[in-house]
Order: sequence, then C-alpha cells, then structure tokens
Amino acid sequence: MPFEFKKLEIPDVILIKTKVFEDERGFFMETYKKEDFEEKAGIKGEFIQDNHSKSKKGVLRGLHFQREPYAQAKIVRCIRGEIYDVAVDLRKNSLTFGKYAGVNLSEYNKYQLYIPGGCAHGFLVLSEAAEVIYKADNVYAPDHEGGLIWNDPDVNIPWPSDHPILSEKDRELPTLIENK
Repeated sequence: MPFEFKKLEIPDVILIKTKVFEDERGFFMETYKKEDFEEKAGIKGEFIQDNHSKSKKGVLRGLHFQREPYAQAKIVRCIRGEIYDVAVDLRKNSLTFGKYAGVNLSEYNKYQLYIPGGCAHGFLVLSEAAEVIYKADNVYAPDHEGGLIWNDPDVNIPWPSDHPILSEKDRELPTLIENK
C-alpha cells in the first residue's frame, strides 16, 4: 500500500506517510489517490484548488480557517525545507474543540497532513526557507475567512519559536474565546 494513515490528537486530523521509491535517479511517490484516501482513511470530498507558498525561516503563517459554507479541508505537504504544521479544532460540537495537533513536515520525510474543515491551520518555517503546497476541497472566499492568534494561551501550542515573523493581519487575529 502506498499510504499509511495515522490519526493524531484530533482524530480527524490524519498524518499521511507515503511510500517512496528511491534509486540513483531520484525518487517517485504517489501523493494522492482518491480511492485509498476514502477507503482506508475516510478522507472524502473533491479537492478543487491547489495552493503553493514560499516563506523564509521564522515565518509563521496562520492560524487560518474559513467559515461555512466555505470551510476547507486540506492536504498539506512541504516540498522544500521543513515546517512545524498545526491544526486547531474549532468545531464547536467536537470532543477535541480547542485542541491542537502538530507535526513536522519536510522535503525529507515527505509526510502530508490532512486537516478537516472546521479546523484552523498554520505553520512555522524551521529551515532557511520552505515551500508548502496544499489541496483544498473548497474555494478561497475572503468574506468567510477567519483566524486564531498563534500564541493563544487557551490552545497552548508549543511553537519552536517565541518570536516568529508574522504578517500584520496574523498579529491581530482573535483568541479562541473571541472566536466564539
């Protein structure tokens, strides 16, 4: 099987380990196969948008989400460098509301992270630079975007930096309590 799926602290957030075929020429790997994702991990939906970002060391992007009816599930992958990738459960009726799951994604481990709709997402760049690509199952809708401040004490994410580089917008994001 080309994929191994591991549920994290938030059971709907899934770490995806991909089988990589390497030789002297380089490597090959499948990054997505709808049938396997649906049957073996319960990841359903149609991914309709791909995004790509590049950031320098110390940049923290997030924590971002979209409100219904434009909530987005994502499959995130770091194709260059290394990031600490985080999902925070914002689904009010969830047993893990306000909890986070975080993993390192890198060009070396080739892991991916599935984040369901209703969760905020963000990442911190650990390497000199990082490129991140992700699939989304809904379009970006600026009027429905929301966010959660990166250092919210109620969520208590152990970011590997106390002084990340943030956008103006991300510095002003509300706390979990203010998002209610």
